Amino acid sequence: MRMDMATIEERVRAAEACGFHKVDLMDHLSPPMLPAAPMYDAFVMATAVASWTERVRIGHMVLCGQFRHPALLAKMAVSVDHFSGGRFDLGIGWGSVPDELGRFGIGDEPPAVRAARLRETLEVVQSLLAGEPVSYQGRFFQMENAEQQPTPVNGHIPIVIGGAGRKLTMPLVRDFADWWNCPVYGMAELGELIALAGNARLSVQRAIGLAPSSAARHEVVATAQRRFSGWALVAGTPDEVAEKLQADRAMGAEQFVLQFSDFATPDTLKLFAAEVMPAVA
Repeated sequence: MRMDMATIEERVRAAEACGFHKVDLMDHLSPPMLPAAPMYDAFVMATAVASWTERVRIGHMVLCGQFRHPALLAKMAVSVDHFSGGRFDLGIGWGSVPDELGRFGIGDEPPAVRAARLRETLEVVQSLLAGEPVSYQGRFFQMENAEQQPTPVNGHIPIVIGGAGRKLTMPLVRDFADWWNCPVYGMAELGELIALAGNARLSVQRAIGLAPSSAARHEVVATAQRRFSGWALVAGTPDEVAEKLQADRAMGAEQFVLQFSDFATPDTLKLFAAEVMPAVA
């Protein structure tokens, strides 16, 4: 968000060239706190990323469960899966910015209702992606002998669920997720939350302020602190950033979802790939 199409393409191509594993996109109808800024559709951008790349996986952190009927979501997901040659992950959550849902008239349902709706969404999506006729009678969705083709390229589209709520989110992670992404606000409780994640593999979200040198450290950290106020920020020189991410690895993290304070310029991506990735891997 807040980037034009050419800038997004530049960053995506740079990320693949540097050896990053995945590109995650956001899903909003307008950028939170800056609604007049540009933002493109999440699935259109996923298709664009697939066309610009050959290797990286493509997903979202995360799709809003409120935005799409599960039959439409399943069709969109499997279409990007085929277009990308099986590189798509279905990243999804039950929440969004509450103000966004209200402004666009999508509903003012409480969190428990949205979480229950996402459970049904995931049940329906998984059934439709199996390619067999689906009859479903739920609280939110009803289907009778509904069938969709094609099925996923690799037989399964990995499901990524983001969030850290013990009552509403972690049961969904346990029951549906291939990957659980622990957001920055949940990192302080990571040790306890892991026990609630079932068999889901762990990725963690980190806000990164990467300084190219000790001399630039103060300015980079200050900028990152302004942009990510209230977040569990990882900032400093490459050695400092690597040390913190190594600690996450020790807690079981197999993947990182990174938001860079300079919006992931090619120079920052190259520096991260050259000096942080090898130390953490």
